[in-house]
Amino acid sequence: MKTINIGSKEVIHFIGIGGIGMSGLAQIMKVMGFKIQGSDINTNRNIDNCKNLKIKVYIGHKKHNLNKATIIVKSTAIKKNNPEIIQAIKNKLPIYDRAEMLANVISLKKNIIITGSHGKTTTTSLIGKILTEAKLDPTIINGGVINSLKNNAKLGKGEWSTVEADESDGSFLKLPINYSIVTNLDYEHIDYYKSFKNLENSFVKFINKTPPIGKVALCIDDKNILRIIKKIDIKNYITYGFSSKSDYQILNLKLNYNHSRFDLRIKNFKGKKVLIKNFKLNLMGRHNISNAAGAITISLNLGINPNIIKKALDNYSGVQRRMTKVFTKNLNDYYDDYAHHPTEIMSVLKSVKDVSGEKKIISIFQPHRFSRVLSLEKEFAKSFKYADTVILCPIYPAGERKDKKYDELKFARSIAKLSKVNVVIVNDKKQILRYLSRNIYSDEIIIGMGAGSISQWIRDLKNKL
Repeated sequence: MKTINIGSKEVIHFIGIGGIGMSGLAQIMKVMGFKIQGSDINTNRNIDNCKNLKIKVYIGHKKHNLNKATIIVKSTAIKKNNPEIIQAIKNKLPIYDRAEMLANVISLKKNIIITGSHGKTTTTSLIGKILTEAKLDPTIINGGVINSLKNNAKLGKGEWSTVEADESDGSFLKLPINYSIVTNLDYEHIDYYKSFKNLENSFVKFINKTPPIGKVALCIDDKNILRIIKKIDIKNYITYGFSSKSDYQILNLKLNYNHSRFDLRIKNFKGKKVLIKNFKLNLMGRHNISNAAGAITISLNLGINPNIIKKALDNYSGVQRRMTKVFTKNLNDYYDDYAHHPTEIMSVLKSVKDVSGEKKIISIFQPHRFSRVLSLEKEFAKSFKYADTVILCPIYPAGERKDKKYDELKFARSIAKLSKVNVVIVNDKKQILRYLSRNIYSDEIIIGMGAGSISQWIRDLKNKL
């Protein structure tokens, strides 16, 4: 870890401060007493949270934004030709990636680091809730807005922090670890890693960073996690999941529309086998029960009483954009979800199907990045089988140039064929409104899915339907 010395007179400028991870770190450092400012292309809720803490935010990337800056922190999304980066180099200012600065900030704490291809945001917030319920007042840095905090970050006075670690660019390897959780490992971010083998090796490096006095919890329901265990050098890992081979096994799962119940059998808890009964979680879906099991596993190893853990889970109010109910109209429920990978889409739709009875499920899907869709086109096409209708939106490019290899009509036909669903192509949110107004009746479930502008599109429907 690169040590960063920051004096009291330094002005730290965040380029890309509107990102969920950047805004969280900026807010934590502001509360710690540092002088923080930042810039981004557009305003959003994350920037609003920064402004509430009196952080100066410039809209637009311009070289004069750096007039008072002495240290630069940049998002990995920021390119070398960004005018502020060019000016920072000209001014000979030190430039750090978010992960480097984050590593220095949390080095003062005992850290629980959560990573994995899916589920890390929910798992991080669950651990934060448990530690809070245990009166440990943790620092929390998450990849999504936690409903109970109305924010994605909080500086606690306690000695523990719980941090979501981004594997997309390898930056999770820079963070100091005491305890950690790896939720799963999926085919993702190959544009950075170049091969799935390189991605796997990075996860092995992450796991092997666990110190002898710490522990890493691994979900062995995931076939890729199960495979890389053979490459792990350390012995202080523990496993969890539905698998009977798990050290912490989920049993007696009962799924309901508004909550789920389950038990947890532990092979060796303080020297004996234990069955802890009747955990209740106010989330639907096996994938969320798995996330909860990871959080419980680490919490028990921290010595937190099972009754405190149960109370925390029972009072847990979730994370925004994880099956967030936006509104109900004409007996139809409208949800917003971040799912933008085939595994996530399949998990969300199955969790809804398991508890929805005869209700029809409509997925309004906005694909995210041309590169992701093209590399996983067949997997995407198979992932909607638990929906009745898919409304396919244009791809949200996230800075990528349009790829001529992408054929929207071909993609729609592939979804219809492999998932056996009706597919409707729309060009914009106005066409979504027109379709829903003419084709949705009552007692149906509509889910906006994607990592782009679809979240706001769903919210805009409330006053127009």
